[in-house]
Amino acid sequence: MSEPYVKKLSTILLDSVTDKDPLVQEQVCSALCALGESQPEETLSACEEHLRQHEKLAHPYRTMILRAMETIVSNHISELDKDMTRAIILLASSEMTKVKDLVSDWQQAASSVLVAVGKRFVGMVMEEMLGKFQPGVLPHCFVVQTLANLSVFNVFGMVPFLTSVLSTMLPMLGMAKHDSMRVVFCCALQRFSESTLEYLANLDQAPDPTVRKDTFASDISSAYDTLFHHWLQSREAKLRLAVVEALGPMSHLLPSEKLEEQLPKLLPGVLALYKKHAETSHVSKSLGQILEAAVSVGSRMLEVQLDSLLAALHAQICVPVETSSPLVTSNQKEVLRCFTVLACCSPERLLAFLLPKLDTSNERTRVGTLQVLRHIINSAAAQMEVKKPFILSSMRLPLLDPNSKVKRAVVQVISAMAHHGYLEQPGGEAMLEYIVQQCALPLEAQHQKPSGEEEPPADSVRDISVSTLYLVSTTVDRMSDVLWPHLLQFLTPVRFTGALTPLCRSLVHLAQKRQEAAAEAPLIQYDGNVTLPSPYAIATRLLTVSSSPYLGGGRGAASLCLLNVLHRDIHPSLGQRWATTIALLLEYLEEHTEKTLSQKEWEEKLLVFLRDSLAVVSDNTWICQLSLEMCKQLPCYNGTPQEKNFLYKCVGTTLGAASSKDVVRKLLQELLETARYQEEAEREGLACCFGICAISHLDDTLAQLEDFVRSDVFRKSIGIFNIFKDRSDNDIDKVKGTLILCYGHVAAQAPRELVLARAESDILRNMFQCFSTKVLGIKVETKDPGLQLCLVQSVCMVCQAICSSAQASSFHFTRKAELVAQMMDFIKAEPPDSLRTPIRKKAMIACTHLVSLEPELEEQVQSDIIHSCLHSIMAVPPEPEGEGGPQEFLYLDTMHALEDLLRSILRRNMTPQGLQLMVEHLSPWIKSPRGYERVRALGLSACLLQFFLEHLHVSALVPFHNLGLLVGLFSPRCADLWPATRQEAVSCVYSLLYLQLGYEGFSCDYRDDVAERLLALRDGLVHPDPAILFHACHSIAQIIAKRLPPDQLINLLLTLFESLGDPDKNCSRAATVMINCLLKERGSMLLEKVPEIMSVLRSRLQETREEHVLQSAQHSVYVLASQHCVAVVTSLLGSPLPFDSHTCSLWRALAVEPGLSAQVLGLLLERMSRDVPFKESRAFLLSSTPDRVATLLPLAATCALHEVMSAPASGPAVTELYPQLFAGLLLRVSCTVGVQLPRNLQAKERRAGSSALASRTLDPCSTAVDALRAVLLRGGSEDVVQRVELEGGWELLSTSAGHEDGVARLASAMAKCAGPRLPLVMKALLGAQSSVYEAQRVTSTAFLAELLTSNVVNDLMLLESLLDNLAARQKDPCASVRRLVLRGLANLASGSPDKVRAHGAQLLTAMISGLDDGDGPHSLVALEAMAGLAKLLGLVEPEDLRAVLLHTAFRIRPFFDSEKMEFRSVSIRLFGHLNKACHGACEDVFLEQVVGGLVPLLLHLQDPQASVTAACRFALRMCGPNLECEELAGVFQKHLQDGRGLHFGEFLNAACKHLMCYFPDLLGRLVSTSLFYFKSSWEDVRAAAPMLTGFLVLHVEPQQQSQVDLEQLTAALQLLLKDPAPKVRAKAAETLGRLVKFA
Repeated sequence: MSEPYVKKLSTILLDSVTDKDPLVQEQVCSALCALGESQPEETLSACEEHLRQHEKLAHPYRTMILRAMETIVSNHISELDKDMTRAIILLASSEMTKVKDLVSDWQQAASSVLVAVGKRFVGMVMEEMLGKFQPGVLPHCFVVQTLANLSVFNVFGMVPFLTSVLSTMLPMLGMAKHDSMRVVFCCALQRFSESTLEYLANLDQAPDPTVRKDTFASDISSAYDTLFHHWLQSREAKLRLAVVEALGPMSHLLPSEKLEEQLPKLLPGVLALYKKHAETSHVSKSLGQILEAAVSVGSRMLEVQLDSLLAALHAQICVPVETSSPLVTSNQKEVLRCFTVLACCSPERLLAFLLPKLDTSNERTRVGTLQVLRHIINSAAAQMEVKKPFILSSMRLPLLDPNSKVKRAVVQVISAMAHHGYLEQPGGEAMLEYIVQQCALPLEAQHQKPSGEEEPPADSVRDISVSTLYLVSTTVDRMSDVLWPHLLQFLTPVRFTGALTPLCRSLVHLAQKRQEAAAEAPLIQYDGNVTLPSPYAIATRLLTVSSSPYLGGGRGAASLCLLNVLHRDIHPSLGQRWATTIALLLEYLEEHTEKTLSQKEWEEKLLVFLRDSLAVVSDNTWICQLSLEMCKQLPCYNGTPQEKNFLYKCVGTTLGAASSKDVVRKLLQELLETARYQEEAEREGLACCFGICAISHLDDTLAQLEDFVRSDVFRKSIGIFNIFKDRSDNDIDKVKGTLILCYGHVAAQAPRELVLARAESDILRNMFQCFSTKVLGIKVETKDPGLQLCLVQSVCMVCQAICSSAQASSFHFTRKAELVAQMMDFIKAEPPDSLRTPIRKKAMIACTHLVSLEPELEEQVQSDIIHSCLHSIMAVPPEPEGEGGPQEFLYLDTMHALEDLLRSILRRNMTPQGLQLMVEHLSPWIKSPRGYERVRALGLSACLLQFFLEHLHVSALVPFHNLGLLVGLFSPRCADLWPATRQEAVSCVYSLLYLQLGYEGFSCDYRDDVAERLLALRDGLVHPDPAILFHACHSIAQIIAKRLPPDQLINLLLTLFESLGDPDKNCSRAATVMINCLLKERGSMLLEKVPEIMSVLRSRLQETREEHVLQSAQHSVYVLASQHCVAVVTSLLGSPLPFDSHTCSLWRALAVEPGLSAQVLGLLLERMSRDVPFKESRAFLLSSTPDRVATLLPLAATCALHEVMSAPASGPAVTELYPQLFAGLLLRVSCTVGVQLPRNLQAKERRAGSSALASRTLDPCSTAVDALRAVLLRGGSEDVVQRVELEGGWELLSTSAGHEDGVARLASAMAKCAGPRLPLVMKALLGAQSSVYEAQRVTSTAFLAELLTSNVVNDLMLLESLLDNLAARQKDPCASVRRLVLRGLANLASGSPDKVRAHGAQLLTAMISGLDDGDGPHSLVALEAMAGLAKLLGLVEPEDLRAVLLHTAFRIRPFFDSEKMEFRSVSIRLFGHLNKACHGACEDVFLEQVVGGLVPLLLHLQDPQASVTAACRFALRMCGPNLECEELAGVFQKHLQDGRGLHFGEFLNAACKHLMCYFPDLLGRLVSTSLFYFKSSWEDVRAAAPMLTGFLVLHVEPQQQSQVDLEQLTAALQLLLKDPAPKVRAKAAETLGRLVKFA
């Protein structure tokens, strides 16, 4: 077919361009472009003709056609002849100028066509354009715009026309009255000027190298006059911007004398626009171009305008830049470019203008000026070289500005200065100091929001300063000599502390660089440089700040690194040792974070490092100098208490290493005189310093302390009047407290053998002398809590020192009673309801040590200590949840101190009486109504019992006479409401049992298996579940019963009976559990009292619902049922339904003994099966189907069966009756699906559901399913239950729709996990095959049918009987039974595939007859037959298959397009199996079926149902080999694998390519079949059909065109273009584009 067909296709597509859907419109345009790719001229001709013939076509659609034409022209410009080109030019010109009004998209599209043509045929386009660009007539605005765009896209072709264009245009400028037209002229002049400049810049490549700038000077000059003198004054902002944009490039083409003449007017005119426009980037850009032009011609007038220029540009640069506004950012870049131009031509004038601006206090002015300064330092370095001193001096005031924005700008300027050698000049030091100052800004500043205008956060200034300092130090080589050693002087001043981390890092880099250059030379040269810190100052500073290693961004590691680098300058001997030790310290820091680092451990490591360094130096003069420097630096750390505290420790360590006693005494005296006693941290630090110093200088330290007490400094504040003065800051008490602490630390640190001799005579005497004051001969003790705490803490340290001495056992402490009394006074004075100070903790620790010393305290004193300490801490309320903090830690520490004290007292009396004394003190707290008091008391009790047990020493066999009382006290607490109390109670019982074993003579390391079980029970008591708790209590009682001596039983029982009235109900119930257990374990007495227990049962069940009463009832019922089983069962079955929780518990109690359980289960099974399962009744007279209502007795028996079998002990009985229970309950399930409760029970069920009285639902089917599950669980078939659970089978069993699937999953699980059970289960089920209940026949058939999926029936010799039984049900009146029979027969393929051949003919006959079962097109029996055939085909004899192959293919073909998804899926999958079954032996007649099925299979890959698409994938993979085309089969195998995503278009393209390559004769058949699906009801299939047709056409040879009725196909596709689905219309358009192949 020829050109008319292309025209027809084009016409169809062009008619569809008016589609409402944008995607379809886009596809239509793509199809037009596709036609144009093959036949560009014919397609362009059709488009041109369509536009000419449809004058009324709306402009949006004309626009789309024009854009398609532009694409075709752009891609095939070289193939167009002049006639076609002329027609396109005329059409585009006409479209562009058809209406005078502006229709932007339409006219722009037409203009773009002309520009595309003009890339090759610029002369023809210009001829047309010039025809519409006549002198004296104002042209259409898009004519001018087209000329402008042409000049950009074809510079070399267009510039030669510009002289004539400009000569014609210039008169028109005066004719343009509308601003929009003037804007177009301005844009054109801008483009013409830019094109001319580009042409002149590339003359070596230009076609006419003789063109010169002055060629255009006259015309541009004339245009300039109009634009500048007339249009620039317009009120229209858009026009003014267009004018100024044009003036920029035009200025380069003006004659130099004209430019020089106009500059006095031009520059002010442009600058004036800054005030008229908010968006000024275009103005700045144009101004930059004008300035460049002026400089290029050496303009003198620029000097005259310089002041106004600088003022205007400076105002622009001072506008705040918003990062979200690209226009403002762009404007600032252009303004800076202008400054660069001015800096290069007038640097003096520029600096004279800029530098005074730095003195202003206005933030924007100063920031803007600094930005310009930084820019010109970088961009005009040569011109600024001689101006460095002036620039540096001008920075004086900006350096003082506190504004963050100014600071950031200053830092950026300094960074630029560093790179260009400014900092090497005089005044550069101030710049460096400024950078360091900014590095020292606090990190916390980032959280402060400044008021007023937004400022950059201070941390941004700090960050940029840190990075600047490091970059300057590491990357600017010329700065090394400037920075070193100048930066060292910033190390020690406190104000630069925040900058230490970056400072140290920079110094390390600089020092390492110097070491590389001169390895042996000292790094620091002190020649006359008095500002540099001394080695002692550097070492002290770096070591001190390292104590807070993570502050300031990691100052610890940075300081240590610098210390390591400077080792030779600190001391020559330290290098080798520091290389090792500092590396270890740095490694330690890397292993930890700020959260994980222990401050105490880290400081200790640093002190060890210092001590080691001092030992290496071993120079007393050097050490004394270092200690002096440390003392000198102490005031520097007044604002950082932690670091000052550490420095005190360093002073003590250094003084300890000094050998000069005079220096030590002198410095200690200075420390005492200058200390800031008001600061707590400083008092602690001073005391630590004295303690560390005392390690080496004990006598000197004590002497110096005593001298200070006698000195005037200390005495001048003491006097009688001080007692009566109300002083808020009691200075003297602070001093006293510090001295007392010093004595304490001296005792704790000094050598033990020396302390023991000085403890009472010197240390304690002086401590108490400081604590109390004699006034008029009367001893007055202070009430200051701080001083009291100091005394307690120091006494504690002294006692610890004495006790840790080797001679402590022989030491007679004469002041022991006095100290104990003093500590008790402190403890009693503390408030019992709050814990705010560590006084009582420290006092208890002191008493703990004192108790262990000789002489022993009196019993009354000991009792008073216990009582006072318990009352001091036990009643303190706990902190609210989540608000623990320091108070929680203080409480825990105080409790540990109390534990240690009680253990210390108990150690003095390790007898049952001593233990009883402790428990008597704790007993009121153990029974307290407040939980926190109970948990504390039990914790202490457990601790004391464990201690007693660990230190038990029995010299003779004596009775533990109070064991029963103690066990009775603790054991009910195993069920306390507080979990911690429960666990501590078990620990107490555990310890008591082992104490009894100890008193019986067992060794301390003996482990009793029974008692050890308590540990496992204790761990389980954290759970709040009452069932778990009381089960544990029962186990605990059993353990107690086994180990309790007979003589203690009465005491224990009496104590437990008392606990029944415990206000804590949990403990009361625990007592009941334990009483019952003890009575049971003791046997005979319990049996004698059964009637009495039953009496209690009757009364308690009526009066209360307590758990322990119910447990007693369960025991009683078990005893009664052992004697009267039938009566008990009958009685319980008469209980109201649903069973309440008590009744359920009583049923479960009957499963305790297997013989009784079997008897009960047999009775219940008989009651369930004897009566009818339901009765039919109509709820409404007119109801078509009666409702099924469950009968009561079988329902109650089913519920009871479940309850009995839910007890684990019922397992043996269930195993014995497994087949009967399984079959009976499965059939019970089948008869209760959809069955309702009687109306009275429905109402009761609703009430119970709302009040939560029932333990579970009473739904008949659910109860039967639950009972069936219980049979499996108790019968040892847990795997069956789990497997069915995982597959969702239990839920399916209860629903009418899913019952069959549920039965099948149950049968499958039974076959896989309970095979040996099946013979007896089958025997029980076969009887149901002839049941009168259809539901039972369906259920039994479904179960038996599913068994055939497993080979287990063959292994158990059940196969033949099963097949015979199923075959006999083929004529069952129920269709469901017949369907399940077919399923079962087909299951033979998966269960026993080796048996299929033997029964092949029988099986195929059954399936074929199933295909014809029923009249409807959606027969479920036929569906089952197809699914069965798919399973059997590969296993039957070929002869058997050949007989039914063709019949089956014919029979299933109609189902391919069935409305039902299941039928489509199964029939297509069966078609695949038919192909698979005859691989290599496909008869021609069947091959026809394969070919006929290709199109449906390919199209149904787009079926909306996933199962159908999966079936199509499988069928196509199976069809591939039968088509005898390896390439096509390969495509099917590659793209259609299961689980792989399918790109349908790609696959269809590849498949059609091979189909048309190897089977071109099938084109007509395939196309005609696909035409049938053009009317498919599924949108995706309907869209795939034209897609398939398009790909077939794409890949077929043109000579095969005769197979296709193009008229029919085109008409069908044309009809699809009106389809309601957009995707269908899009695919139709795409296919129409491909039909060009047949043109």
